[in-house]
Amino acid sequence: MASTDRPRLAVRSPADLIAAVPFLLGFHPADSVVVVAMRGRRITFAARADLPDLADRCDLAGHLAGVVARQHAETATVLGYGPATLVTPAVDAVRAELTAAGLSVLDALRVTEGRYWSYVCTEPECCPPDGTPYDVGASEVSVAAVFAGQVALPDRAALVAQVAPVTGPARSAVRAATARAERRLAELRGQAPAADPRGERSVRSAGATAVRTAFRRHRREQPLTDDEVAWLSVLLTDEPVRDHAWARTDGRDADIALWTDVLRRAEPELTAAPAALLAFAAWRAGQGALAAVALERALAEHPGHSLALLLDDLLRRGVPPSDLDGWPAVGTPDVLRRRRRRRER
Repeated sequence: MASTDRPRLAVRSPADLIAAVPFLLGFHPADSVVVVAMRGRRITFAARADLPDLADRCDLAGHLAGVVARQHAETATVLGYGPATLVTPAVDAVRAELTAAGLSVLDALRVTEGRYWSYVCTEPECCPPDGTPYDVGASEVSVAAVFAGQVALPDRAALVAQVAPVTGPARSAVRAATARAERRLAELRGQAPAADPRGERSVRSAGATAVRTAFRRHRREQPLTDDEVAWLSVLLTDEPVRDHAWARTDGRDADIALWTDVLRRAEPELTAAPAALLAFAAWRAGQGALAAVALERALAEHPGHSLALLLDDLLRRGVPPSDLDGWPAVGTPDVLRRRRRRRER
């Protein structure tokens, strides 16, 4: 699910909307139901769910509609990608739930193999029974999006690949660097002064320095060395260091690039914090799909990680980043923790 606070695209027809969807999501959907929400004449949010799940479970349609309604949207269009046998019941269920949530459904489309069909329009002159052809590649919307620097990957698998771990010699190099970093951390704790018997202040100071260096390097488009990645990933296992990095992470391209790089190169036992930080940066940037795949990786490898679980809950409920008023001036970790405590009462 993704906010759409990006360069504006002029959408004037169903074909234009179909062309815009991959750029709203970040990838071309398949076997999916997508809801595009609007406030006034502006697209404000796009949400996607897997078609087989929606076809089999009506409660997911209600969840999807609730997420969209939470964005303070006024109208929506539903698009189903796939065969009619699966798309039709899923789209019908989502339309009903959106209507029940108080949203006006402008149109509902089935999209497959270069054609679309409307479930709302019954006029054969504009919506022929054999579907209306469209060409995403020839659309002015696609051209404008590419010109604005927006990217639509071929499918969700390509998005998952962007956060996949490095392999081969790159993995071996980071593994060796991580062994050095763990010895360095042990020495740091062992050399801590008597006033800091467990080395906590020493670790936090080293962590603040490593985080500051990493941000500065990536904002100058300078990649981190293997030793820098390993040292940072080891230090991020300390919760205060992780929160220090979290409080300094926003939705800037450089922040997303930094945490993507660290996540891909970190050893598996050290991926939870960089994955969660990437998810937060992507969520802040309106890249909900990237945030989702980062959290999937975090929770697959570290199912109990507190920050990943908190962000996963925010993403699944469709909480918009704008709810964090004043960011980054406010202490965001504290804001989100208060939100979690209120939900648990």
